[in-house]
Amino acid sequence: MSIDALVEVSRYYGKNPDYVLAGGGNTSWKTGDTLYVKASGFSLAEAAAGSFVEMDRKALALIWEKTYPESDANDRFGSQRESAVLSDMMAAKKNPHDNKRPSVEALLHDMMPFSFVVHLHPALVNGLTCSQQGEEAAREIFGEEMIWIPSANPGYVLANLVKSAMTGYRGRYGKPARIVFLQNHGVFVSADSTDEIKELYGEIISKIGAMVKRKPDFSDELRITGNKEQKPSRLSESIFSIMLILKTLAGSDYESEKAKLPGAAAFMSSAEISALIKDRASFAPVSSAFTPDHIVYSGSEPLFSGAGEEIKRDWKSHVQKTGRNPKIIAVRGLGVFSAAAAEKAANLALDLFKDAVKVAVYAESFGGPRFMTADQTDFINNWEVERFRSNISTK
Repeated sequence: MSIDALVEVSRYYGKNPDYVLAGGGNTSWKTGDTLYVKASGFSLAEAAAGSFVEMDRKALALIWEKTYPESDANDRFGSQRESAVLSDMMAAKKNPHDNKRPSVEALLHDMMPFSFVVHLHPALVNGLTCSQQGEEAAREIFGEEMIWIPSANPGYVLANLVKSAMTGYRGRYGKPARIVFLQNHGVFVSADSTDEIKELYGEIISKIGAMVKRKPDFSDELRITGNKEQKPSRLSESIFSIMLILKTLAGSDYESEKAKLPGAAAFMSSAEISALIKDRASFAPVSSAFTPDHIVYSGSEPLFSGAGEEIKRDWKSHVQKTGRNPKIIAVRGLGVFSAAAAEKAANLALDLFKDAVKVAVYAESFGGPRFMTADQTDFINNWEVERFRSNISTK
């Protein structure tokens, strides 16, 4: 085994949008006392040996022997704890001159007693993990083959939950779990070879797919990026007019009140989306965030609005309420727009919103969609780690 196998399996899934979008997901390989884990913000699709951080497993193990600050009224999001854990993880790098950050989930990768770990967020899988009856359905489909982890804030809190669950699983079954589903997040798959990883993911996709009653249909998708559109449209004039408004609004930095900069916008429509934008009630299945990735790239609160001046009014209200620009703007009866400071970020926002639509459709088969809680959403919106990941991956 070598890091070449890790690079290959990372690219294998990273280049497939059914498994990976933007900087989502991470992979690792263990050999002796060393863990090679994907660096935060790096693309799996473009993985190379330099995309991974070399970690000292003995130093990572010592993290579990430490006591970290608890959240309290003055530190609601546990930023002191997460900052301390991050500092210890950075100190666990074998090369102190390597300025890359290890994935925030490095502790999870390290605790899984297999050579390879591949953590992904496929829309089909999240149709299960982000549904009302996800745990019940997962146990029916996979039985003793998996562990289900209730929704939790990522980082040290999640790692603690998984560690406890894996200890319990080994105690019950006398073996380590190879599949770990994370509610409102994704799935971890572990094995001692990349062929086994691929086999396990194939089984997961096949078994969940067999339970799905309806698949999302984007066969008639219209996508306009910048001044380019994939198909001609009678609505182009009104679409571009709204895009111009959104570019101007997205160029405003409300936090620092800097002068306006050129913004970026993109547009998407399809029959699947049209059904969601008839009115606010129709938009409910995608009106909040399913996973941390959706928050990082497409925001936690999509804006639903009408056209023209109504967008400007609703945008202003959204910023006053949340303190953030909306990244997704659904315009009643027309389609969905994204807005950001740069074109890459606008395109990624649209990609992740499309993913959210897929998740919502798949979730119909498991009791309907289930969003992250308000506290979990606030945690991600205020977590420095996720801001760092977003900044790296949208450049």
